[in-house]
Amino acid sequence: MAVPRLTVEQRRALAMLATAGRDGATQPLFAAHGFDVAMIADLVNQGFATLTHSKVRAGGKMIEVGRIRIKAAGRKALADEG
Repeated sequence: MAVPRLTVEQRRALAMLATAGRDGATQPLFAAHGFDVAMIADLVNQGFATLTHSKVRAGGKMIEVGRIRIKAAGRKALADEG
């Protein structure tokens, strides 16, 4: 079965995650780059990325932050499309 080609936006998102380091990128950072929740969901559902939630202290308050990380399949998809 053929692997679906990445869209331009998916490639851009995966490239950003590939350079984000071990900790990945936060949802607010992703949103600031123009990626919406649907984009994150697509990457996760296709097995290219993971999304985890954690609580962090910001301004004296505990808030929940989503963190997106690229998976090996995401790196392979980027490399395959060169």
